[in-house]
Amino acid sequence: MLSFRGVILVLALMSISGCTATKVIPVDTTLKIRKTCIEDCKDTCFDGEMMGVIRDGFERNGIATQIYTGSLPTECEYHLSVMCERTWDMAMYLHHAELRLYRAQAQIGYAEYHLTGKGGLALTKFGSTKSKMDPIIDELLIGHPINTK
Repeated sequence: MLSFRGVILVLALMSISGCTATKVIPVDTTLKIRKTCIEDCKDTCFDGEMMGVIRDGFERNGIATQIYTGSLPTECEYHLSVMCERTWDMAMYLHHAELRLYRAQAQIGYAEYHLTGKGGLALTKFGSTKSKMDPIIDELLIGHPINTK
């Protein structure tokens, strides 16, 4: 059994270590997604890096992408909404992101990246958006057949 000091030490170490939590509900592999319209998130995600990472991830999985602003274009059967949060600790870094994939108005997939405690003192929190998002995009689209043109 831990002493009071031991409990305090464990809690202190947990608070500074920071850890990554992901939650993914993959897209049904029977869906034949050829194209996804992606809500432009450069204003809410502070830069264009997130848009490039998401587009690359979908295209890597055989899905063409189209960026839109404002209202969803009528020709978009599938669309992705993006939310992200960055924070500062000697530099800006991504600490939370959510991707929600829809077919019409029904959500068909979800992916979340989250740094518990905003990463604490872990230097990995300063990793690139690509290194953080590529794995969850691939998990979101896991088993999705590469579409043929």
